[in-house]
Amino acid sequence: MGLNKPVGGWGKRVAMSETHPSGPAHTAAPDVTVVGSGPNGLAAAVVCARAGLSVQVLEAQPTIGGGARTLPDPEFPGVAHDICSAVHPLGLASPFLRAFDLRARGVTLRVPEISYANPLPGGHSAIGYRDLDRTCAELRHGSSWRRLLGPLVEREQGVLQLLLGDRRSLPSDPVAAVRVGLRMLEQGTPLWRMLSGADARALFTGVAAHAISPMPSFVSTGAGLMLATLAHTVGWPIPVGGSQAIVDALAADLRAHGGTVTAGVEVTEPPPGVVILDTAPTALLRIYRDRLPGRYANALRRYRYGPGVAKVDFVLSEEIPWRDPRVAAAPTLHLGGTREQMAFAEREVAAGRHADWPMVLAALPHLADPGRIDAQGRRPLWTYAHVPHGSPIDQAETVTKVFERFAPGFRDIVVAVRSTPAARMSEHNANLVGGDIGVGGNRLVRALLGPTPRLNPWTTPIPKVYLCSSATPPGSGVHGMAGYNAARTVLRREFGITTPPDLSPAQ
Repeated sequence: MGLNKPVGGWGKRVAMSETHPSGPAHTAAPDVTVVGSGPNGLAAAVVCARAGLSVQVLEAQPTIGGGARTLPDPEFPGVAHDICSAVHPLGLASPFLRAFDLRARGVTLRVPEISYANPLPGGHSAIGYRDLDRTCAELRHGSSWRRLLGPLVEREQGVLQLLLGDRRSLPSDPVAAVRVGLRMLEQGTPLWRMLSGADARALFTGVAAHAISPMPSFVSTGAGLMLATLAHTVGWPIPVGGSQAIVDALAADLRAHGGTVTAGVEVTEPPPGVVILDTAPTALLRIYRDRLPGRYANALRRYRYGPGVAKVDFVLSEEIPWRDPRVAAAPTLHLGGTREQMAFAEREVAAGRHADWPMVLAALPHLADPGRIDAQGRRPLWTYAHVPHGSPIDQAETVTKVFERFAPGFRDIVVAVRSTPAARMSEHNANLVGGDIGVGGNRLVRALLGPTPRLNPWTTPIPKVYLCSSATPPGSGVHGMAGYNAARTVLRREFGITTPPDLSPAQ
């Protein structure tokens, strides 16, 4: 079977008159309005509602969830696609989500034996098992992998605190901080050649490429160290039923504490009271207009987004015919080839050019969640291809050719393809300007200081207005930490609440 005609985007934008409130409306202006219902926005809303404040969340899209939504295929409704994120390495590790305890709330997070796989030209593959020892045993240069990751795995909590913290606190584990720092200097600079072995190098580079950035760089290395450490500790969980399960649990808790969530409302004027924006920073130009201080407005106008992704969702009739049968058990795939090939492709994209072989990330959630297979045996395949910012080019055929390199015959099992070029990614999530899933935050200065340099990166110079999107620390990922940190700032500065509320399900 060949590829069906690509379909871009998911669902139509709902007009104001067609809003779909999912909770009772407040009779008076709420204490806090959160704009955007992604994981960070909902995290901020949950924290504020649990602190006793009245909270409303407004979402422009017809469905809530932002970067963690799941929608049925338009032709095969028994197949559900994750619209942005599919696999959640931070689902069990993020301090916010750990305190929130998704599992206790009925969200099933299945942790596969293989965290990720990186097929290599020639038929060999590098496999990242949850078991560090097995990973090292199967790599041809396993000793170099153990030297890189073993010391971090031993001090996982310190690593997470450093890389997911608020960037303003001293490290809780100085030993972990030193170990991370040394590896950042090594793998984030031309010294990255110290990691020996083509397989080990490719395995780490594929993980680091989750942060779309020229390599080597400190941004990509930080992401790679954190994600690879989690792969060998808590693993990379997949939520049963799709990413929407995480969002639904957050929204349910918000409603249980008196908050409301309303979809289909595009905010174009400043809401009353305290406002927390889970939006791209440049959205403030549209909402606040002449209320913005001049210097801040100019800084936002100069704000630059990074390279983008083109999303290609496939519907498959059966399992992928991999050359290396071990890859068949891997729900997450890094399909960029060798370290050198991936680094070249990322440099091309950063320079505004399309790589002939782009970095492709893929996920097969049905391997951990068989319920994602419909009655006729069809199953979803989630993919991103890294492309220049704002690229209008459909990447379906390019991604198909990448799969054919490692799985000849892949094309024959494709039932349908749903393709969204980078230029259209913002149609189903306004934060993804030009397809930039990092919302402009994948640069070292922004990763540390936020979209504009401020002592507190979740604040803005507009009274009572705060930011909590992935443009603020600790950056992109379904972890809720940007929302959590923004909410703590709001509670302290606006309401005099210095102790964050308990997030456990029992409260």
